[in-house]
Amino acid sequence: MKKVIVIIVLFAHVFAFPAVQAQGVLEEYINIGLKNNLTVVEKNLSLDKAMINLDIARSLYLPSLSFDATYTTANGGRMIDLPVGDLLNPVYQTLNQLTQSQAFPQIDNERINFLPRNYYDARFRAGMPILNTDIKHNKRVSEEAVHMREHEVEIYQRELVRDIKIAYYNYWSAEDGVKVYQNSLDLAKEGKRMNQKLLEAGSGLPAYVVRADAEIAQAESKLVEAEQQVSNARYYFNMLLNRDAEELIKQQLANAEDLSQQGGELQVTGREELEALTSQITIQETLVKKNKQVFVPKLNAFVDVGSQAENMRFNRESQYVMIGAQLSVPIFEGGRNKLKIRESQVAVAEAQQQRLRVQQQLETSARVANNEVTSTIRNYQNAKKQLEAAGTYQRLIQRGFNEGVNTYIETIDARSQYTNAQLAENLALYKWLIAVAKLERETASYLLD
Repeated sequence: MKKVIVIIVLFAHVFAFPAVQAQGVLEEYINIGLKNNLTVVEKNLSLDKAMINLDIARSLYLPSLSFDATYTTANGGRMIDLPVGDLLNPVYQTLNQLTQSQAFPQIDNERINFLPRNYYDARFRAGMPILNTDIKHNKRVSEEAVHMREHEVEIYQRELVRDIKIAYYNYWSAEDGVKVYQNSLDLAKEGKRMNQKLLEAGSGLPAYVVRADAEIAQAESKLVEAEQQVSNARYYFNMLLNRDAEELIKQQLANAEDLSQQGGELQVTGREELEALTSQITIQETLVKKNKQVFVPKLNAFVDVGSQAENMRFNRESQYVMIGAQLSVPIFEGGRNKLKIRESQVAVAEAQQQRLRVQQQLETSARVANNEVTSTIRNYQNAKKQLEAAGTYQRLIQRGFNEGVNTYIETIDARSQYTNAQLAENLALYKWLIAVAKLERETASYLLD
């Protein structure tokens, strides 16, 4: 069987290795997956949330305006006695005697409650931060958090591209397997037909017919298993694309062109995993700076425009304007700030070590994937040669059986070898394609939009 495959091996200038760029049908499926995959949608929502938090951090630089209103009324509580009557009544009495009138009436002593009754205070307050280093640091942390979410989206997108390619190759590998087993079944049926004719002509053996029935049953069993693998592969592929599980998968036809591997140094410095860890290091370094500036004063200014009075009065006397500033300077916190600084410094060192460890792991994975591509190319080339040899051997044995030179057992063995060679060649082909997809993932060479 001639195999048509979907691949173009390109030399990646940045990473110096061959990369398979999806084309045509496969590229269309990748675009569908990147757009509709549920996990990608979830990751994008997390990114949107991080960007909103960044906008919130930026808005803290802007003035704020609020309206506050308070209404209180009380009965009882602390009282103060004002002896105004005892103080002024003797004076008023003397004045009345001198003026021979009652122009100055007697007054009572007053008893005043500290708590107001039927009192309101309504005001508009405009506030503005004048000096607050925490706002700057929190904004920096939010920016790096957005970068981390962006890298997380890209990381999963690359994982999804790899999984879609592997699922696509696995599906068509299973489809080709069905064709191989179907061809094997057809050959087995043809062998039974020939043995029956020979038996009817008196030159065959009943045992050959029985053996042919067993071979047909075995081929049918393997065919059913292969068809089930096709269904499972289709379900998984459609799940990645978030579409109906039974939807058909189109095949892309192309030629295998270049199976040689381009040598060169593999580089993983551009991997999103490393960029995300770099952002994590920046966040921890920002927290160190923030904790070191804890004793920097915080200064806020405000302006109040409002009205306050009892009995809901509103007039010129109740209206007021107040301008003020609020200064906050921490003096002593029991050494907690020093501990926070040390904690942040340890977190920076931890993140740096994690980045080094991840970089080593990525470099190792890239080398392993590169070696796997090399070995699968050779295996595929060897499998093609074995298939050609098995096909020639099967034809020669079949011809010899037809001419009475070879036995039926030899024809069964030849067909079995040919079927196994077809399966091996098919498996080697898709293993190579899958290895290239893995290498493409390990070096982050697929161009995301």
